[in-house]
Amino acid sequence: MDTSRRTVLSAAAAAGLMAATASGGTAQASPSAAASGASGGRKPTREHFGNLPDGTRIDRWTLENGGTRLKVLSYGGIVQSLELPDRNGDFTNVSLGFDHLDGYLTATTFFGALIGRYGNRIAKGRFTLDGKSHQLSVNDGPNSLHGGAQGFDKRVWDVEPFAHSSEVGLHLHRVSPDGEMGYPGTLRVKVTYTLTRSGDWRIDYTATTDKATVVNLTNHTYYNLAGEGTGDILGHELRLAAGRFTPTDATLIPTGELAKVAGTPFDFRRTKTIGEDVRAAHPQLVTAQGFDHNWALDKGSTARPEHFATLRDPSSGRTMRISTTEPGVQFYSGNFLDGTLTGPSGRTYRQSDGLCLETQHFPDSPNQPGFPTTVLRPGSTYRSSTVHSFSAR
Repeated sequence: MDTSRRTVLSAAAAAGLMAATASGGTAQASPSAAASGASGGRKPTREHFGNLPDGTRIDRWTLENGGTRLKVLSYGGIVQSLELPDRNGDFTNVSLGFDHLDGYLTATTFFGALIGRYGNRIAKGRFTLDGKSHQLSVNDGPNSLHGGAQGFDKRVWDVEPFAHSSEVGLHLHRVSPDGEMGYPGTLRVKVTYTLTRSGDWRIDYTATTDKATVVNLTNHTYYNLAGEGTGDILGHELRLAAGRFTPTDATLIPTGELAKVAGTPFDFRRTKTIGEDVRAAHPQLVTAQGFDHNWALDKGSTARPEHFATLRDPSSGRTMRISTTEPGVQFYSGNFLDGTLTGPSGRTYRQSDGLCLETQHFPDSPNQPGFPTTVLRPGSTYRSSTVHSFSAR
């Protein structure tokens, strides 16, 4: 299941994609032989996507390489679209989101966004570091979620495009000032999105600080490998190389336990559909209304990305393999999509119409001494990498 070759894009499929270019902004050319990796990637292109209320221009950048097309906003570093071929070479967008800027300004779903300073939840928005207590922005009941009310997903990033002989991508930069959302230290962040010759999407994160702080960066893309707006992901097949997960309390904060997945619905060590156990009468699933938990990966933290997950949609044949340096992943089955948001397809998003696999350190690590540390100190560099590899058969 994991070793199939990438479907070759036919001329007819490429022409079909060109005809179906998304609405808004300037139309972009479809993937070509060059874009699919025969002679390296095409230079990233930029178009106007909208303006913030204060007039700030927001751009949408398009990357094409190896038969993958990625569209990224300067607002929030948001992945607005990820287009992949199915087993027949037909392309579609497999990520959830909006076709207009206003949706991203008002929604609280974090569609496609860069997440920081701290991905996931911190209990009561508080932590103590080196004897000093810090109060963060609280935006999820009693807790701080994904960096607070104005996290990295709500910030404008400086974007620097690049194109090499075999890779294309974007360097995204921003400086998070000391005290932003309550976090100590001036944090200088660089995130690089790269499309490789083979169509892999790689994310590399680096950060430095001038004061001790905590950092946990990730990306919050919602996937539906059958295609955005096609329905739920309960028939998707998932495998996770993780023998333990972190149970949570009623507010989805980890209890500190590393529980074994064996004999529970949380066991994805063998491939199974998401729908097989998502509605099981397990207290953790009832509390979260589905899967919204951190898995402790068997591989732990690694210097280089190592494979830990495979996601496949049988209907289209699309498969995504994920490798990371991180010790954990938050698998979220789209539990709180409630039919109030409408995607580019014109269809509303209902529960489980997309899923997230957010590579990360563990939630609430600053308050959990038994979890891998997320402390970053002056003179050190935060580094994290995640690679998404795509195929179809």
